[in-house]
Amino acid sequence: MVPERTHHRLSFERTIASARETMVLNEIARLAIDSFRTAKLRFVLTSLGMAIGTASVILVVFISATGRDYILNEIQGIGTNMVELEYAGGGSGTVNANQTDFLTFDDERAVDEQVPAVAASSVVLDMHQNISFGGGVTKEVLVLGVEPQYRYVRNLVLLAGRFFDDEDETTHTQVADVTEPFATAMYGSEAGAMGRTFQISGIPFTIIGIFKERVDTFGESEIANQTILIPYSVGRYFTGTDNVKQIYFSIRNQSDVEDAARQIVAVVHTRHQPASVYTTMTLTALITTARVVSEYLSLMLLLVAGVTLAVGGVGIMNIMLATVRARTREIGIRKALGATRREIKLQFLMEALFVSLFGGLIGALIGMGIPFSIRFFTEYHVPVSGWSAVVGLAASATVGIIFGTLPANRAAAMDPIESLRYE
Repeated sequence: MVPERTHHRLSFERTIASARETMVLNEIARLAIDSFRTAKLRFVLTSLGMAIGTASVILVVFISATGRDYILNEIQGIGTNMVELEYAGGGSGTVNANQTDFLTFDDERAVDEQVPAVAASSVVLDMHQNISFGGGVTKEVLVLGVEPQYRYVRNLVLLAGRFFDDEDETTHTQVADVTEPFATAMYGSEAGAMGRTFQISGIPFTIIGIFKERVDTFGESEIANQTILIPYSVGRYFTGTDNVKQIYFSIRNQSDVEDAARQIVAVVHTRHQPASVYTTMTLTALITTARVVSEYLSLMLLLVAGVTLAVGGVGIMNIMLATVRARTREIGIRKALGATRREIKLQFLMEALFVSLFGGLIGALIGMGIPFSIRFFTEYHVPVSGWSAVVGLAASATVGIIFGTLPANRAAAMDPIESLRYE
């Protein structure tokens, strides 16, 4: 065992060494600050590169997050929980391969009963009818026979009036919801179209609402530029059949969309010919692709911002090397007075760290100030992450240490006698 007196002596020596190290660090920090006070312009100009680099890192995170949220919100506007079911034709190798086996209204009811994940659904009866716009002008317009839940399944936005309800569907009321382009083309404005009556194949329909898709699909969905929605119970009298073009389903949870799609196809197959082919379309793959693309784009932008930080680091290294050369006599005097290589190295490393942190702090204020200003002065609620400022400051400090190591090593390696002779 170590004698008690020896133990106390070792403890005392460690305490003295720790105190001396703290005093040395405090002294080194004061020397670094004093060197900046004597060269304020050089200090500010050197920090400028780090300020730009740090602001770039923060703004890249802000831009990528904003872009990702925008893309995902646009996709969600179409309906991330939506499953579209279509008849794709007959299979091969059977007697009835060439016979049509369309979807029906009863298929929708069977799926609603057998697939618990389905929250809402609607059939889509597709027709093209000639509509008189007055003045002898007749145009072919898309007419869709749908159910009241179609509004929620397809995430439609009502611009005026109301959407036909279950009572209208049950009583076969001759009402219609139309797109804004149709209302404008037919009556000059949305307000002018409300409550007006037009005819489809000689049957009068009253406009009770104006709608649009939440996200513009540029005619790539079943809804065209000029579209009329009428109750399915009314629309089926124009076709004389229960066959429908599509069935839309809304799933309760987004995580269940793919499983529900497989179950929907399985249920429909039990009700039709074995060779018939039915396909479903979901937005799950599109959402996954959008997230992957946004992540890769963010990585590329971060690499560009990293190059900006590296350029700032090179600027720090060049200035610090010039500083070491200009302060050669100072380094010689410090070494003659007992400063160790470690203390000299720490001094110049700390100066490089202070320069980079000062620039990083200014860059963080700029980088965070821009998105906060957008949120404060505009109606856009852009995402702002405090972690981006932390990452930016950490990156600037790391760059300062890395690019400040060479000048610090060169200063620490100087011969004190040669340094005192330097003119």
